[in-house]
Amino acid sequence: MVRDSACMGGLGPQIDGAEALSVLEWWLESGVDVLVDEHPRNWIQEKQKLAPEPESESAPQLEAKAPDTLALFREWLARAPGANGRSKAVLPQGEEGAEVMLIAEAPGREEAAAGAPIGGEAAALMDRMLAAIGLHRAQAYLANLSCFYAPGTKPNSRGLEECADTMRRHIVLARPKRLILLGDAPARALLGKSLTEARGRIHRVEGIRAVVTFHPRLLLDRPSDKAGAWKDLLLLMDDEA
Repeated sequence: MVRDSACMGGLGPQIDGAEALSVLEWWLESGVDVLVDEHPRNWIQEKQKLAPEPESESAPQLEAKAPDTLALFREWLARAPGANGRSKAVLPQGEEGAEVMLIAEAPGREEAAAGAPIGGEAAALMDRMLAAIGLHRAQAYLANLSCFYAPGTKPNSRGLEECADTMRRHIVLARPKRLILLGDAPARALLGKSLTEARGRIHRVEGIRAVVTFHPRLLLDRPSDKAGAWKDLLLLMDDEA
């Protein structure tokens, strides 16, 4: 109950203990936690939030002593942790010393379902692309830049660098005669160039002849780019170019 009485040298309201406690709690919640302070402060301003912890990278990192054979390297890939609990490993396929090594972007849903670096209709188109240059799948080594399917994730610049380090080691151990980089991410990771910038010329990755072209999945959506992909493959096989 509020009653009129003298308060701090003048008339003012009088409150009981429960009401006084309620008022004090309100002031504390509002930031008025001292009677007097030497410096003014903006107690309405929201307190600065702590920066969030950086997200962990999805690319597996090489051990201090990297595997020195392709078989051990592939076993290491199978043990390497993914980005999170939703990730699924999609391991490379093929034999050491293959005529060509195809390096695709990170696996998608079709690749995860097929358990292959390139899956679904894109795999069938890849077989036709290989046949067009006189090769079949048994002569090819297939791998993904990152061997994990992680829905909703995309590698950042640091992730691409780690993927590139791992893939360079992979290439050295696989010892292919030629390389085909399929898509923008492999081009950026291994050459530092976009798909558009890297196409139409011969590159060297770990000393191995390489070209960049469209991923078969993209060619399914944009058939008009098939002519350009055909030129890229011919360039790869032309040893005089």
